[in-house]
Amino acid sequence: MTMFIGNVLLCLVTTIVCYYICLKFYLKYKKGWLNPLYTASFLLILLILVCPIQVDSYKEGSTIFNYLLQFAVVTLAVPLYKQWSFLKKNYKKIFIGVICGTSLGVITVLGMSQIFHLQEQLLASLIPRSVTLPIALTVSSGLGGLSSTTVLFVVISALISLTIGPKLLNKLGIRSKSAKGLAMGTSAQMLGATRSLVWGEEEGAMGSIAMTISALFLSVLVPVFSYFT
Repeated sequence: MTMFIGNVLLCLVTTIVCYYICLKFYLKYKKGWLNPLYTASFLLILLILVCPIQVDSYKEGSTIFNYLLQFAVVTLAVPLYKQWSFLKKNYKKIFIGVICGTSLGVITVLGMSQIFHLQEQLLASLIPRSVTLPIALTVSSGLGGLSSTTVLFVVISALISLTIGPKLLNKLGIRSKSAKGLAMGTSAQMLGATRSLVWGEEEGAMGSIAMTISALFLSVLVPVFSYFT
């Protein structure tokens, strides 16, 4: 028991320190690719490879973060509450945009699974890749997916959307503040919503609303789809 508690504390402190260091770099240089979500992950991987740390030991010691993610799901109601008046005024385009974007993401994964003959477990891990991590892990677990694979693809999906999204919107000539916020919030989750806030208040509001609604929509869509299939 004492060894387990020591392992948990060691993993907890190591993870927090890595995140803090990467956060300081991000705040100093303000570069999207330095986002601590990614750089802290790479730093932890490097430490595990260099130091005599067993992957299973770290996984066991860091389970506390999985429980914290479950509580984080509740906080998704906060953006909806804060932007409730804005949501009521623009509910049609918000719901149409988010539902179409989220559904297209699921359809794309299903299409890839048919083309590349993906295993069911990998498919279950990939389906929720386009929503915020707490919901993605819950959906993946319910479908029988691997949480580690889901985390990897959620991070990759958000990074690609964050990097390519703004440039793609400019090239397509999309100037609508609502459309830009919805696109980034639906595709890049929290990172997209944060990026949208840089553009302006309306874009940020749309981004946070899109992130929340896409997560809630997928958490309902996937179980219903699984039931009928």
